[in-house]
Amino acid sequence: MANLSTLIDKINDAMLRAEKAGAILPNGMSLATVTPDGRPSVRVVLLKDADPGGFVFYTNLGSRKAKELDENPRACLNFWWEALQEQTCIEGSVEKVSDAEADEYFASRPRRSQIGAWASKQSEELSSRSELMAAFERFETEYEGREIPRPEFWSGYRVKPERIEFWYGSEDRLHKRLEYTLEDGAWVERLLYP
Repeated sequence: MANLSTLIDKINDAMLRAEKAGAILPNGMSLATVTPDGRPSVRVVLLKDADPGGFVFYTNLGSRKAKELDENPRACLNFWWEALQEQTCIEGSVEKVSDAEADEYFASRPRRSQIGAWASKQSEELSSRSELMAAFERFETEYEGREIPRPEFWSGYRVKPERIEFWYGSEDRLHKRLEYTLEDGAWVERLLYP
């Protein structure tokens, strides 16, 4: 029987192999969410942490994805590593990370990324690129020479896995699929048809 730490190790190993194979963002993953009326949406986000608590990414809390997760706290993540012909799909419930976790990660970001978090009203309509750049310059001036605090409207989400599937491609289309589901507190492994 598997445990979550072992499954995370398999994902970390795939990311390392993908990076060695030339992947630009081996931690890039598609995040699928659903609106309250059942309309799906998907976008690419970056995995920033994976531990027994789950899989973490960060965003503006006013973004479309954040609003959808707040209303329907379930998500699906999908990693696709083309050079390896492998993918991993993770399904589960979602919760916000703690303020301490968000503060720590925000402090580790490059300074321009921190300023960008303040300048962007993610997912809102933008009249022109110059409006965004003016906001960036305004915050750059405001925080010149001092530490940039994390905006209250910026944090992270943790996907707590309930199902993880590893897919290994094969030229003959007889792909290998391993499914792990969390059942009564234990991870159960099943081999699936391709």
